[in-house]
Amino acid sequence: MHCIAGLECLSEFCSSLKKMERSTKDDMILSYSDVVLRRSDLDILSGPHFLNDRIIEFYLSYISSCYPSDNILLVPPSIAFWLQNCSDEESYKAFVEPLNLAAKDLVIFPVNNNDDVTKAEAGSHWSLLVFYRTSNMFVHHDSCRGLNLACSQKLYTSVVKFVGNLDSDVKFMEDHSSPQQQNGYDCGLFVIVIATVICSWYTSSDCVDGEHIWFSCVKEQVTPTTVSKMRNQILSLIKGLMFVK
Repeated sequence: MHCIAGLECLSEFCSSLKKMERSTKDDMILSYSDVVLRRSDLDILSGPHFLNDRIIEFYLSYISSCYPSDNILLVPPSIAFWLQNCSDEESYKAFVEPLNLAAKDLVIFPVNNNDDVTKAEAGSHWSLLVFYRTSNMFVHHDSCRGLNLACSQKLYTSVVKFVGNLDSDVKFMEDHSSPQQQNGYDCGLFVIVIATVICSWYTSSDCVDGEHIWFSCVKEQVTPTTVSKMRNQILSLIKGLMFVK
């Protein structure tokens, strides 16, 4: 019964997402991988607005294509959200096991502070939780002074037993040196830029051991300038892919 209830919650959540997408004025503009972008997403990127799930999922998928590796997993926001909030153990196992976390060296989870599985896109802040096997550690990057700390710890607690390091303690770390946003709407852009920097670091020669990880790269490369430019870069990428299609 708990399993059925958990699946019903997931069904309601997906149904809510679909209802939000149905609009005669919000037609589909691009299908990329498993992500469908709509005209309203262009409006979000054209102005100083909070990024939604679709845009973040689209760009994480794009990052995966830029840094292809069987050792890297960028988890879509909807799946990370479900893993963070699913309370039924059987439903949870059915959802997490296909991700094969135990076979991944670098796993990146977007974290949202929405805790209601019946409401799609109800949160107000994004952050990033990163698992790095070589360091045996989860690292939380938050661009708003640890606002999502409790949410990231909740996600860490729920997934840590599935990463495969059962013979040792997998640590959780809040990176207090993470670059900070200067407004109330750029958190999603910070997630995207930091994820890009980490994947670039991982696939470069700088990735040498578990002691010297990506912190200095994030501090140097994630600046107000790179973050502000990312909005237009995503918009240009989408428009370019629209013409290709």
